[in-house]
Amino acid sequence: MSLKNTNAVNPAKRKRIAIVIANATTSTTTQWPVGFWWSELTHPYYEFTEKGYEVEIFSPNGGRCEPDAMSDPNDSSGYSATDLVSQGFIHTPSLRALVEHTRRVSEIDVAQFDAIVVAGGQSPMFSFEHALELQEKFVAFYESGKVAAALCHGAAILKYAKLSNGDYLVKNKTVTGFANVEEDFADQAVWEYGMLPQGQHIMPWRIEDALKEIGANYIQAGMWKGFAVRDGNLVTGQQNFSGAETARAVIAALGE
Repeated sequence: MSLKNTNAVNPAKRKRIAIVIANATTSTTTQWPVGFWWSELTHPYYEFTEKGYEVEIFSPNGGRCEPDAMSDPNDSSGYSATDLVSQGFIHTPSLRALVEHTRRVSEIDVAQFDAIVVAGGQSPMFSFEHALELQEKFVAFYESGKVAAALCHGAAILKYAKLSNGDYLVKNKTVTGFANVEEDFADQAVWEYGMLPQGQHIMPWRIEDALKEIGANYIQAGMWKGFAVRDGNLVTGQQNFSGAETARAVIAALGE
């Protein structure tokens, strides 16, 4: 019986992926507790492990991470009730433990990984500005020719990531991330349900606007459509329904 070649350069070495999820914080706009989004961790994790890759989970501060409530398939809102991949992850003790005990981003040895994937959720919009080690690691992956990926609001990292020459990493790059039309939809929903006063936005700024302002070619595939785009060794995914597409784009970038 022969084993599948999972690394064209060194068949004996498995591909290794560092997935980064955000630590919990408090929204400065809503005062809600915010964290990472389950499907943006679990769907890439599933795709990578199905390929035989080794995956480790990190966070800027390390330790236990908390999900955004509506990303939990068991949440009373029912928003993610059909997310069976996350349901399986959550109810597998060995996997759930990975979120309880994340390693610090500062512990990532770029030389030992093939790609970094930054997941989203609401927390990145409030916490990534000060996640300097994450910004540095993301750029280090990119500048070393390894795959650097960001998904949904995890694309907040791209607002801050600058190359060694001082240019924004996304300058003149084609990218995606949470779209303005999706932000409009989310704002309208919380206004209609009385969760926020009319006119008060959930997010302090918007991915699409910010990336355009710093010179990126931002594109999107329509509201709530799974979508990812690759520009060289940079991969971006549009929103929480794009985890699998993002992982597959990373896998393709790795030559699989």
